[in-house]
Amino acid sequence: MNFIATKLEGCYIIEPKIITDARGYFMESFNEKTFQIGTGQKVHFVQDNQSYSSKGVLRGLHYQTGAHAQAKLVRVLQGEVLDIAVDIRPESPTYGQYESILLSAENQKQFFVPRGFAHGFLVLSETATFFYKCDNFYNKESEGGILYSDSSINIDWNFPTSALLISEKDQFLPTLENAKKVW
Repeated sequence: MNFIATKLEGCYIIEPKIITDARGYFMESFNEKTFQIGTGQKVHFVQDNQSYSSKGVLRGLHYQTGAHAQAKLVRVLQGEVLDIAVDIRPESPTYGQYESILLSAENQKQFFVPRGFAHGFLVLSETATFFYKCDNFYNKESEGGILYSDSSINIDWNFPTSALLISEKDQFLPTLENAKKVW
């Protein structure tokens, strides 16, 4: 696996080693020891989640607060998404900045989003199956979110706003300035 550090400290793009032959391919999608060496972080994942969405679905920007904060290792099993991580750690030099990456079943890349980041994604293909590991269990009372169109973050979704499919809940999330603090 190849671990590529991003401009946001702690976020990594992970490129797996894919072995192909006439039968198809094989890859190791996760190895705790390799992951810890590659990221320099000791993370123990406790929950796997999966979602299926159609083109234009935007999910996010979500996070968990306090003792329930979550790190996520995300990837796409089918389709293609634009994946976004926003640094919401108040003490961070990159607070309010984001990183985006194209994740697809074809490129098999993964994105590690550590605790202290809001996360979201936009489906670019007709449908997509999105899979992610979390290092902490979901807690409803610790939910946090930031409006996808917050002008202070200025995310380039590179998609027509009129074609976005967004849950009612996500349409009314607060801006970063007014959002729940992660810690």
